[in-house]
Amino acid sequence: MLEPLIEVVRGVASREIMPRYLKVAHSRKADGSLFTEADIAAQEALKLGLCSLIDIPVVAEEMTQQEQAEQWLEGAAGLWCVDPIDGTSNFVNGLPYFAVSVALMRHGRPVLGVVYDPVADEAFYAASGQGAFLNGEPLPIKTAFPSLRNAMAGVDLKRLDHALARHLVSAPPYMSQRNYGASALEWCYAAAGRYDVYLHGGQRLWDYAAGALIMTEAEGQICALEQDDFWQAPLWRRSVIAALDPSLFASWKSWLRAHLT
Repeated sequence: MLEPLIEVVRGVASREIMPRYLKVAHSRKADGSLFTEADIAAQEALKLGLCSLIDIPVVAEEMTQQEQAEQWLEGAAGLWCVDPIDGTSNFVNGLPYFAVSVALMRHGRPVLGVVYDPVADEAFYAASGQGAFLNGEPLPIKTAFPSLRNAMAGVDLKRLDHALARHLVSAPPYMSQRNYGASALEWCYAAAGRYDVYLHGGQRLWDYAAGALIMTEAEGQICALEQDDFWQAPLWRRSVIAALDPSLFASWKSWLRAHLT
């Protein structure tokens, strides 16, 4: 299933997203986030393409919350989880850091995942039990890991506990920090070893479904801020702690939980 899935994702990016890059107007949803004609066109094209592979329910970012909840319940045994443009704000502003994210989920867990960056032409993908890859190369790409104090961290501060965010700003335990505003790609950068550690205060299902599978298939470690079992954390707003190296992950998790309120 991976090859036809990657083909669908690449095709939608080529036909519906990239021709509209830097050329499309945007609007705001009720929660203040951006969406564009490209998001809607890509979502509809993905729904058609994915359901031609397996005709099951689809949960997608640009649906209403009621539609998302209904599709989730109908797809307990199998569903597609779609973010047509992860990083819409970047897409609108001409920042070349956005992606298409698709996961096939069964019984609440992803079994296939593809995250495609059409600007860099990087396809990250994984199948449960079969490893993770970037354009055919096994992940991770980088396999030498520093101590926490020398680490490159991917950190999204805006959804974190305020006290924890203050500690990270005033006395970070790592060397340097980045946040580019596209959660699914951030997962993949962590899975590739481009980030040594990763933290997010709260992601939607489509933000983490494909990325979490890619991370774990790259033999990375994941949990939520509140609990060790990532998959038992709240479905619709799930925090993330992740790292490839087990000892680095343990240090990162310990530091973060020690600084929670």
